[in-house]
Amino acid sequence: MLEKGFLDVEIDHDLDLFFELEKLKKEKKSIILAHYYQEADIQDVADFVGDSLGLSQQAAKTDADIIVFAGVHFMAETAKIICPQKKVLLPDLKAGCSLADSCPADKFSALKNKYANHVVISYINCSAEIKALTDIVCTSSNAEKVVMSVPKEKGIIFAPDKNLGKYIMKKTGREMVLWEGSCMVHEIFSLKKIIKLKEKHSKAKLLAHPECEEALLNIADYIGSTTGILNYAKNSAEKEFIVATETGILHQMQKSSPEKTFIPAPPNNTCACNDCPHMKLNTLEKLYICLKYEQPEILLSDELIKKAEKPIRRMLELSA
Repeated sequence: MLEKGFLDVEIDHDLDLFFELEKLKKEKKSIILAHYYQEADIQDVADFVGDSLGLSQQAAKTDADIIVFAGVHFMAETAKIICPQKKVLLPDLKAGCSLADSCPADKFSALKNKYANHVVISYINCSAEIKALTDIVCTSSNAEKVVMSVPKEKGIIFAPDKNLGKYIMKKTGREMVLWEGSCMVHEIFSLKKIIKLKEKHSKAKLLAHPECEEALLNIADYIGSTTGILNYAKNSAEKEFIVATETGILHQMQKSSPEKTFIPAPPNNTCACNDCPHMKLNTLEKLYICLKYEQPEILLSDELIKKAEKPIRRMLELSA
């Protein structure tokens, strides 16, 4: 039943899934956490919508018995590590992450051994196995703060996103050993097309996620996490924005600032916008089936949870 990565169950297509999900949440004392990159319907039915840091903080403080994580695999793993006593569900187990996949634990362990005296900082977009090899986890919201918390005399390994790493090196002046990983969504933006778009929309501000390549960041008017991008647009006096991150964020941007115009930055292909194929594997139907049958469930060994929890807790303490 789970060969496809999700529970393959037929449901009545006349069901009001919003109503049914609200009913199930109460019956099962559960909470739905959704990332900004999820489809609009999932965001609207979620109890909390946020970036990786916000979602981790919500998971850490919830009193729900069941956490349904509408995001990708590493996010649900993180919730399970923080809340090992709770049941954590993911609508589709195949909702992975190109960035997390770019950093295999065995190869990363070899790099860590090469720089044995370095502090390991891992971006939260990595597997539980990488977190277990890490000293402090970070997100794009707090990466600068985490890096600056390390004594200047200590070397740093930063993994797995090289673009975020380069950006933080420039911001902090700290030299770091970077793992050569990247996000397929943020690396596929077309600089040429974005420059043309900026010429066409001369008053538009370009907002970019630090996972984007350096050449794009160099022309951005604002660089920040998904929450940072959302808040910048909401608080800005400007009325038009080009947004260089996954298009799911546009739903919340439009909701918070309906009078403003948000233009998705074009990728280097024939598409007009840039979607993460992993994030979009989750659907409202899969979310309903997942909560109804409490499958698929994220399961991690006690030993792995114990090793991976410490660096996440350190991040949460620094971000309190």
